[in-house]
Amino acid sequence: METTLWHPVALASAVQPGPVAVTLLEQPLVLWRDADGRVQAWADRCPHRGARLSLGQVQAGRLECPYHGWQFESGGRCVQVPALPDFTPPASHCATAHACREAHGLVWVRLEATGEDPGLPPFEAEADAALRKMNCGPYDVAASAPRIVENFLDMAHFSFVHEGWLGLRARPEIDAYEVHDTPRGLRATGCKAWQPQSNLHSTAPAQVEYGYEVTDPYCALLTKVPEAGTTAVAGWRESIALYICPLTPETSRVWFRLAVADFESPDEKLAAFQHTIFTQDQPVLESQTPKRLPLDLQAERHAATDRVSVAYRRMLARRGVRFGVI
Repeated sequence: METTLWHPVALASAVQPGPVAVTLLEQPLVLWRDADGRVQAWADRCPHRGARLSLGQVQAGRLECPYHGWQFESGGRCVQVPALPDFTPPASHCATAHACREAHGLVWVRLEATGEDPGLPPFEAEADAALRKMNCGPYDVAASAPRIVENFLDMAHFSFVHEGWLGLRARPEIDAYEVHDTPRGLRATGCKAWQPQSNLHSTAPAQVEYGYEVTDPYCALLTKVPEAGTTAVAGWRESIALYICPLTPETSRVWFRLAVADFESPDEKLAAFQHTIFTQDQPVLESQTPKRLPLDLQAERHAATDRVSVAYRRMLARRGVRFGVI
């Protein structure tokens, strides 16, 4: 079922104009922009002799193969074979095109347009004009996409992996919280964590209220609201979306979409805080074995603080996810 979902594959700004080689679910793809500026996502293979189209170039709004110069227009149709100027290529000479969209500053691809379109994972903060949006990443991580999602949902590691930032060893307690199923995944509410520096503008330690939502097997959201008076920005709030491209069952490319109540700080400063937090997570994520997330709940031990993780594993099993899990 993973091939019928929408997955992020690149920053939209990186496809200017292309071609750009990317990988999704072990499938090599090429991204490029046509004459109207629309992103195309195709299998990175010329139908003639199998050369990588990403090694070619865009000529007058067409993607040209690097091997024999065959040219393909938007949608994948071959329109020119230079060695045969009077030849009209048949429909069978087309490149393999996939559904493609731009949203949240990213290019999204759906490999199989079969069945009902599930739609892109929602991000309610996107429509909030009082929040500034920007992307951080990509990060290439030697971990499966489900392992990365589970880490994103986990608060009990804050005091150890992010000591001095999102937690302290002296304050590791996590209160009980609730988890509910949703039409797209699950939601955790009533999550709280005591944090020395919960965000870029923290001025004092704070009890921070978290909300988590899994919106697709490899996408999740969190919201953070610290206690009033503990940040330099009045009314500070933020939402962070985790978007993962599953490259292989055990490697992933990761982006974070920030929506924050800060229109003053430079992009670099906002990105630096997120970079610090994730690069603290990354070596731990890459150390986990097995790299694929076990869906058998008896394969690893669980505690009450893992309620959302257990719900996530059950969700993946229920939806029949097979890529990145065991």
